[in-house]
Amino acid sequence: MCGLVGFLGSGVGESGDEVLTRRMANTLNHRGPDDGGVWCDGEQRIALGHRRLAIVDLSPAGHQPMMSASGRYVIAFNGEIYNHLDLRKELEQIPTNSTLAKGRILYWHGHSDTETLLVGIEAWGLEATLKKSIGMFAIALWDRQTRTLSLARDRIGEKPLYYGWQGSNNERVFLFGSELKALKAHPAFATDIDRDALCLLLRHNYIPAPYSIYQGIAKLGPGCLLSISLAQPEPRIWKYWDAVEVALAGVAQPFAGTADEAVDALEVLAKDAVRQQMMADVPLGAFLSGGIDSSTVVALMQAQSSRPVKTFTIGFNEEGYNEAVHAKTVARHLGTEHTELYVSPQQAMEVIPRLSGLYCEPFADSSQIPTYLVSQLAKQHVTVSLSGDAGDELFCGYSRYLRTLNIWKKVSLAPAPLRALAARGIKSISPSTWDSFAHFIPGTGRLRFVGDKFHKGAGVLASTTVDELYMDMVSHLRNPEEWVIGGQEPPTHLTALRPDLAGLGDVERMMALDTISYLPDDILVKVDRAAMGVSLEGRVPFLDRRVVEFSWSLPLEYKLRDGQTKWPLRQVLYRHVPRELIDRPKMGFGVPLHDWLRGPMREWAEDLLDETRLTREGYFHPAPIRQMWAEHLSGQRNWMARLWCVLMFQAWLEMENRK
Repeated sequence: MCGLVGFLGSGVGESGDEVLTRRMANTLNHRGPDDGGVWCDGEQRIALGHRRLAIVDLSPAGHQPMMSASGRYVIAFNGEIYNHLDLRKELEQIPTNSTLAKGRILYWHGHSDTETLLVGIEAWGLEATLKKSIGMFAIALWDRQTRTLSLARDRIGEKPLYYGWQGSNNERVFLFGSELKALKAHPAFATDIDRDALCLLLRHNYIPAPYSIYQGIAKLGPGCLLSISLAQPEPRIWKYWDAVEVALAGVAQPFAGTADEAVDALEVLAKDAVRQQMMADVPLGAFLSGGIDSSTVVALMQAQSSRPVKTFTIGFNEEGYNEAVHAKTVARHLGTEHTELYVSPQQAMEVIPRLSGLYCEPFADSSQIPTYLVSQLAKQHVTVSLSGDAGDELFCGYSRYLRTLNIWKKVSLAPAPLRALAARGIKSISPSTWDSFAHFIPGTGRLRFVGDKFHKGAGVLASTTVDELYMDMVSHLRNPEEWVIGGQEPPTHLTALRPDLAGLGDVERMMALDTISYLPDDILVKVDRAAMGVSLEGRVPFLDRRVVEFSWSLPLEYKLRDGQTKWPLRQVLYRHVPRELIDRPKMGFGVPLHDWLRGPMREWAEDLLDETRLTREGYFHPAPIRQMWAEHLSGQRNWMARLWCVLMFQAWLEMENRK
């Protein structure tokens, strides 16, 4: 795993450009502590920088930036190509009289996947090589012949890549890199906070691609290629692989076998994906929560390993937040070399000051804390760790899918005008007033925060379609523009940029939207930054292209079967682990922040949410935030999710202002 950075345009070729490139690359040392390199061409006005975490081919033959054998291409590559040895065999078999013979290899300098990529690009071209590749990556490729820069990102978006023009007139420069901190190290970087993106943060707890927290800086989308040159400065972007097209194709041509045959096929694919992702020249292990997804990955690893697999989990003593006991049981059954660490509230809270630096831009999924802690634990023993992420999106694991569908089936029975009238009536009464009436409303006497639940229900009633209802269900704040001064929420995949999903059923549309939004912009960001923050490579076997494409070919009734979610994945796991060790209610991967904010974190939060400070900084209207904070402190409400989003922005802003 590595980090890359570079710039095209003004400044390259002047004195100090190599020093500047190295300085930018060194901001990514955590992503690549083992080696670093720069390559600059003043005449062509291009600079590439790289930091390397050596995983495959630890020798100098894996040094980057790397030039192709012909000298035409120079690459800075972050990631892993798991099938690169298969690609080498294919390249070696190209006949000498073929038109592709220019890419034929008589000998290899090393055994890195970076070299394989370069040879493939010379033989087949960049896009064709990416289509053949199975892996996770962000790539910057300079073509010295056409003087064209190409940027590419893996299919689902495991590896990050930011880009954008900075400077003005003759001083304009195109910056690109793995993290914003690398771009900010360039003297031309001088951009303002994007208040529209801040609205998105409040709605989702993350900022979805293509947006970033800065105006003029974008994220390259998953499965995308970008081409740019000084002669053609407007980036041209297109998809070489489209998750929506894969979903539509899979549903249109479903798997024709029986449910049991589907389980057999899934086990073969998943097992091979795990086998390929166990490729490493350094110690390797896996995160293990004891849930279905991580347990399946570990079971398939252990089934193909001659020695105990190293597994890692963290535990909390707080009731409702501890999966360590379940992980330990699964580890004992599989015979792994298991390491667990019980974390105190103090240890967990010590992570919080590091979060702003880890994530570069505001990010507010609170499970970022335990994710960092388990990465930190794993790094003490291994350099690569596999995880079970993406099982929920691919195999229908989130309870909100069925919950949304069941709610819609009930509320849609009433006419839309009547529902809208009822919603307005509910919202006309404050949550605190509803709370005071709770004892007089049948079925609500023992519930907490009745008013909040009624107001949320009003949003449900106001929905006109199941898709609108789902948007409401996944929104942390429904009216972010009322909180952000001068902000206007821009379009996303969930709104005006929504793809055409007409060929999918209701639940399948929710899964597809999560696959192109929540998965890459929340889950994978969380894992990448947390793991790379301690120089640990995280790998996600379920995101193997073959597994993703196969999952979409499975009929929904195979994923939701006999009242169980993720049915085929469960059946694969039951072949390795007794079901009684697995079948239990799903537990989130989080920490009790709602209580900590009222207790040991109160002073820290109060400082960030101070009304005078909010007014001076000028990003938020203070009134709704202060009211929410007071209600949370009093115990009237649990506003942890919304407050955490504001706190993460405030902590990030504080870090920015110190620089």
